[in-house]
Order: sequence, then structure tokens, then C-alpha cells
Amino acid sequence: MWLLDAFSTYLYGLSLVVMVIAAMMLVSGLDDLFIDVVYWVRRCWKWLVVYRRHDRMAYYALYGPAEKPLAIMVPAWHETGVIGHMAELAATTLDYENYHIFVGTYPNDADTQRDVDEVCTRFPNVHKVVCARPGPTSKADCLNNVLDAITRFERQAKITFAGFILHDAEDVVSPLELRLFNYLVERKDLIQIPVYPFERQWSNFTSLHYLDEFAELHGKDVPVREALAGQVPSAGVGTCFSRRAVLALIEDGNGIAFDVQSLTEDYDIGLRLKARGMQEVFVRFPVMRCADRGKTRRRLGRSWREASTICVREYFPDRASTAIRQKSRWIIGIVYQGYRTHGWTGKPVIDYFLWRDRKGAINNFVSFAAMLVLLQLTAIWLVQLLWPAAPRFLSIFEGARWFQWLLTANLLLMGNRMLQRVIFVSGYYGLKHGLLSIPRLFWGNYINFMANWRAIRQIVQYGDPRRVAWDKTTHDFPSLGGADRGRQALDELLVAEGAVSPSRMQEAVRHRTAGLALGSALIHEGVVSSARLAHCLAGQLGVRCESVDAAAVPAAMIEAVPAGVALHYAVLPLRYEGETLVLASEDYVDPVSLAALARRLGRPVSYVLAHKGQVTVGLRRWYAHEHGGDPRRLLELAIHAGALPHTRAAELWERYVSGQVLLGEVLVALGGLDEVALKALLLNHARSGQRLGEFLVGQGAVGGDMLERALALQGALQPCMSTLIEEDADEGAELPLARQAV
Repeated sequence: MWLLDAFSTYLYGLSLVVMVIAAMMLVSGLDDLFIDVVYWVRRCWKWLVVYRRHDRMAYYALYGPAEKPLAIMVPAWHETGVIGHMAELAATTLDYENYHIFVGTYPNDADTQRDVDEVCTRFPNVHKVVCARPGPTSKADCLNNVLDAITRFERQAKITFAGFILHDAEDVVSPLELRLFNYLVERKDLIQIPVYPFERQWSNFTSLHYLDEFAELHGKDVPVREALAGQVPSAGVGTCFSRRAVLALIEDGNGIAFDVQSLTEDYDIGLRLKARGMQEVFVRFPVMRCADRGKTRRRLGRSWREASTICVREYFPDRASTAIRQKSRWIIGIVYQGYRTHGWTGKPVIDYFLWRDRKGAINNFVSFAAMLVLLQLTAIWLVQLLWPAAPRFLSIFEGARWFQWLLTANLLLMGNRMLQRVIFVSGYYGLKHGLLSIPRLFWGNYINFMANWRAIRQIVQYGDPRRVAWDKTTHDFPSLGGADRGRQALDELLVAEGAVSPSRMQEAVRHRTAGLALGSALIHEGVVSSARLAHCLAGQLGVRCESVDAAAVPAAMIEAVPAGVALHYAVLPLRYEGETLVLASEDYVDPVSLAALARRLGRPVSYVLAHKGQVTVGLRRWYAHEHGGDPRRLLELAIHAGALPHTRAAELWERYVSGQVLLGEVLVALGGLDEVALKALLLNHARSGQRLGEFLVGQGAVGGDMLERALALQGALQPCMSTLIEEDADEGAELPLARQAV
């Protein structure tokens, strides 16, 4: 009998616990219901009123603004093999060129450094940063080192970044992400796009519960937060800060932008920028192109508009222990560190959303407790159902009428919670995942409870939430083929290939002609031929080497490449090989430029390495239409007039072609302009309609004196065909006289 009495007492105590839990769930449920109502009212208002008066913005409007320089910051601790995938994917995916990736590595992580070095050889827009302190440090500390390196890079390259973007090494980006940031960065200081985790096997509830949470968070909660409070929490990836914002953060932190003691520096920054009156925006921008509709995998319940949203995609942890470790870090940073750092602002709307951020510290325990109560009551019900002779107990829900109403309200709120989750998960992932999000709610409750418990244990252990160490989680990356190739310096390469002796190379480098890059100087001084130089470079780059006769290129091929494209990338069309357009270039064409060429020309492209000057002569002949006569025509006229032997024509033409040099090369060689800055400026040069020199002076990239010096040097270095013919004729006339003297 004492056992029955004890169990009855336990049930009585459980009923009191249930009342407290039910009351707390009601408060939280009404809080969530308020967000739901605001979201759906705003959505209906837009559908019924706003979009009937105004057209939705189309994706092609993103191409309007000129490409501003953007910097992508990527912290990397033990990310071997991932950075190359990211750079390759960005180059082939992003419909944007004027960006640079800065990868933060650590001095005690040699494998990652070596991997990044190899990537940098193939991608000139990828730069390695080595942090001052050994890792792992906090992500904020790594980002501070990266930001410091970016400011030094800006001074060296004479380039000013308009936006600073946060990404992780494993992120998969949308093609128009940077164009969206470029469109908004002059008006907004923090721009956040949605994050949609990749799917895994349907039974992997650990990884997929992230999918459910982010779908609803970035589909409904954050848009409502931005609408009501004008404040957006950064997700740590897919976030762009304006230059104004970064400078404000540096000023606010006395030279340090990111709080190194914060485990969620991204969340912290959103609040700091809002406190300074900065403009923040959360952008859900669908790119609905008819050509893409067939590529989007059809699923029951999936919305084409939702599935085409510009977003960041990545894999999240698939093991419970890893997920608990990651979420405990988020809880410490957002709830406990956030409260210690920011407290309450005194602004009701902002404080309301801070309450929503921090209520998870309580809700995670309440939800888990409610789940345990449900399991216990289910077990009692099953015992009484399967064992008729078992003792019968009154239901703990028997009692006051208000309690019945409370339970009914909670039941309805729970039903609404599940419905909202199904709607937002289905919109992006389809109805299958939408329905599976219901059972995943229970597993998510367990993960969140354990993460909260771990967070509390860590805080107790360290005595202060701001002293808890950074705890990195591992990630997966979608497989992508491709091999990296390292590149030697040009002088080392030519010596290794036997093209030049070491002593001759040292002398040539020491007395290099001013205004010429090393390769051009070696040809100009007769140290190496243009054919040998091109052959050595082609072998290193892994491309074919060809001698190109620009005059023999068919007019139809010239018409296949617009003048602006050919002149900007310094490429000459040669032929089609199947669907691929083969271009000629005198230098390495990096993957970013190659992908941009393919997009602009609407077909696959490849390139071959031409001899020095051959593409330059072709561009001037077919696209630039410079004055001064056709050099080949002058050569032919001299032969027909008998002023030049036919046997000398080929040698003279080679001298003329290999001696041609572009203005940009002279400016870079003189130190008046950085090669990186020149490439960024060329992206906007085509829009100007000006000659290159005038454009560079107008942009303040070079001074008028420097331009005049470069033009004079270019004219002096480049051979003139008429002069070459005259000199050759004089040499021919002097030869018989010399023989008579002998």
C-alpha cells in the first residue's frame, strides 16, 4: 500500500509541475503566435495591396550598379582540402568578378597553410593570412587578423573594399549573392541572406533538425524582427558589412572590430551596429529565371519562389555530440554572454526580441520537461490499457476548469507550431521534409536541452560566461573534382627549363628594362625568344601553346566576341572546338575570369597561350582600331617596293610583334598601379567610354605625370614597323659598302 501512496503523491507533485510547465508554455506559445500573426498579416498585405501597386524587383536589376570591390573573410582552422573547393566553387558559381577571398590560417596549422598556398597559385584573388597567435583561437580573433591584413592589402594595392563578407570554408554560395550585396551595400550597413542547410538521409534527425529550425527562423522570425525592430542578427555566414559599418566597429572596439571574448561575434555585431544607428536588412530575394525552372528539382509542396531564394547552403553536424557542442556555444554566446555584454536597451521593441533570443535558456528545459511528462503519462496509459488489473489513478489533468482551458490553449498553440514548421520547411524542401519536421521536433528538444545543460556546466566551470573557450565544430563539403597546380617564379622556371643560364638570368633581372614586366624585358633584351617563353609558361600552367596569326582569324570569329570583352580580358577568339570557344591569351587566365568569359559569351570557353605580342597586335587590329596604319600592310608594301627582301619579312614581323606592350603592363612595372587594382578598375572601364589612360586619371588611380611617363615609355619601348623597315634597309645598304672596303 505504501507504494501506491507514494505513487499517488508523485502524481500529485507531477500535476503541480505540469501546471507550471503549462503556464510557461502558454506564455511562450502566445509569444510565438504573435510573430506568426504579424508575419501572415504583412504577407497578406503585400499580396493584396503592395504587389498590386508595385512590381516585384526582377533579378536583372542587380546588374545595374558597377561591380564594387568586395572582400570575403574566411577563418580556417584545420580546413585542409576545403579552401580549394570553396575557391573553385566561387569562381565557377559567382556571377561576379571584383572580389577577393582572405583566408585566416594559424602558424601551428601547416597543413591548412600549405593547402591555401596551392590555392593562391591558381586563384590570384585568394590571399593567405597567418594569424599572430597559434590556434585555435576564437573566430572573432581570427577575423580581426584577417581584417587587419585586408587593410594592409588595401594600402598596398591602392584598392578600397566597399563590402566585407563573412563566410565559412564549407559554404556553398548562390550565383547572384555578391551582386545582391553590391546592389545594397551603399545603402545598408548589415545585409544578411538566408541560410538553408543541405539535406541528408531522411533518418538523420540530428542534421535535419537544423534544416527545420533555419527554414522557420529565416523564413518568418527574422523577417518579422527586421520589420518591427529594424535589427537583424548576423548568421555568421552570408553577412555583408558596409565599409561604414566596419570602420564603426573598429572605432567602437578601439581598433578591434570583433569581440574576441564572444563565442557568437556575429550576433554581437548586429546589436552593436543597431546601437550606432546603422541600417540593417534581411533579404529574401528570389531569382526566378525560366531557364532555371527546369533545373529546380520538383517536389510536392515545394515553392519555386522559395527554392530560388539567394541563400547560403552548408552541411550541419550529423552527430548528436557535435550538434550539442555547437549549440551550447551558440547558447553561451547569445543568451549568457549577450546578456552580460548588452543587458537590456530600454527600447521596448528591441528588448522584446532580446527576450525572444534569451528565452531559449528556459524554453529548452521546459520543452524537454514537457516531453518527459508526456512520456511518463503515455507509459501509465499503456500500463492501464494492457494490464486491466492494474490500480487506477485519477488523471492529473482532472481539476479546475481553468486548467482544462490552459491545456486546450497549449494544445492549439502546439498544433499551430507544428503547422508553421511544416509550411516553412515544405516551402524550400518539399512536403516530405515538412511532415518529417514534426517528429524531428522531439529530437530537436533533446539536442537543445543537452546543449543548454552543457552550456550551464561550462559557465559554472569557468565562473564567467565570457571566459568560456571557443569550441570549433567540424563540417562536411560537397565533393568537387579538380587538381591544384603550384607555380614557380618566372625566373626560376626559365632557369629550370634550361632556357636561360643562372648567371645570365641574374644579370637580366639586375638590369631589367624599366617599364617592362620580367618576361617582356627578357624578350626585349634578347635573353629569351617569345616562343620559348610561351612554351615554358604553357607547360607550367597546363595549357596548350600556339603561335597565333591575328590576320588569319576569320571575321566571323571576331564577331563572336564583343570588343569590350576582348579588350577587357585581353583575349582573341581563334576557333570552335565543338561547343567550346577557344581563345588566345598572352598570360594566365584565372578561373574567375574564365568563368566570367563563359557567362558573357554564353558558351564554354578554353584558352591557349600565344606568343608575346600576338594577342596585343590582334586586339589592336580587330578591336581597338588604333591610328597609325596597319603594320602588316606596311611590311607587304615594303616587300613589293623592293625596299625589304622577302626573306627578312618574317624576322622583322617577329621583332615587331614581340616588342608590343600594353599600357597597363607599363604602369604596373613602374609601380604606379598595382596589378590587383588595375584588374578591378578594368571591370568598370568598359562602362566609361573613355580611353584607358583618361579613365585611370579620372578615377584617381594614377596621376597625370605618371600617365605621361608611362605613355612615353610605352612609345619608346614598342618598335614601329616603318622604323624597323628603314633600319633594315640601312643595314642592307651598308653591307655591300663594307665588302668593297674589304
